[in-house]
Amino acid sequence: MRTYAILLSSLLIFVPNSLGAQNTSPAQGSELSPRKVYIATYEKMARKEMKRTGVPASITLAQGILESGNGQSRLATEGNNHFGIKCHEGWKGKTMFVDDDKPDECFRVYRNPKQSFVDHSEFLLSRSRYDGLFILDPRDYQSWAKGLKAAGYATSPTYAEKLIKIIEEEELYRFDQQVIKPATKGLKAHSRYKMTPNGQAKVRGM
Repeated sequence: MRTYAILLSSLLIFVPNSLGAQNTSPAQGSELSPRKVYIATYEKMARKEMKRTGVPASITLAQGILESGNGQSRLATEGNNHFGIKCHEGWKGKTMFVDDDKPDECFRVYRNPKQSFVDHSEFLLSRSRYDGLFILDPRDYQSWAKGLKAAGYATSPTYAEKLIKIIEEEELYRFDQQVIKPATKGLKAHSRYKMTPNGQAKVRGM
């Protein structure tokens, strides 16, 4: 009887420990990937920029993910540069030099990620080569991705495909739909755009 009692006590101690170990497994396995953490961190910022400027939130997030390596690149961690925007003529802010297409290329440095997101929108708005993007339906992420590549945003021949893949894998288009609900073209979907008398697109303030 004494042997049986000792054995029973051992089982009672063992079972709760085993159940406790099993309960922790799903929590460990459900940890978010770096990409999903990035989306959760910046989707509100991307939607806010879409409301302000008309740049699709899906495109902003996909570019941020791709250009910054889910926010883990040196440009992102040291310079808060999430979109790989180089210095270009007229930039008066801080800079850092990183090897890219060429050694030691000059890139913009921002005070925080928010400044990077805002500058990304302004960068697209302020350059005439991207004007054609703002005629598109702001929820047409495929045309936006192809337009960015055609306008020379990146040198990779598969840049558009990479953006589209990220958007579709993560269903980033849902953020565009949250901002622009009715089916409409970009010129009618945002107050920044208007039609000129001859039917051409024009961005307000440019």
